[in-house]
Amino acid sequence: QVQLVESGGGLVQPGGSLRLSCRASGITFSRYHMGWYHQAPGKERTLVAVIRSSGGTNYADSVRGRFTISRDNARNTVSLQMNSLKPEDTALYYCNAVHELISRSSYWGQGTQVTVSS
Repeated sequence: QVQLVESGGGLVQPGGSLRLSCRASGITFSRYHMGWYHQAPGKERTLVAVIRSSGGTNYADSVRGRFTISRDNARNTVSLQMNSLKPEDTALYYCNAVHELISRSSYWGQGTQVTVSS
């Protein structure tokens, strides 16, 4: 059974930092591209950052330079370090895993809430 379990969300003031983590089980983690998506109320779920099985990364324009995605294949974990947070970063953040060769092999976590407010 595949599970992606996110942690690290919470309430933070503008300009603050949070670190999200996602631990995967039931998959060969190193063979998966791992991504973080966010979804604000009434909006579509959109990509925040992705780290491929090769280690290459991509970021949404809105977070480039503020967020950093990383992975630890030994611990089956992907993390998202979020700095200089803005109110518009407020959303439910989801972890996603997609097999490097079989795109239909895709899984989602339950999500963790990030709220940026003073």
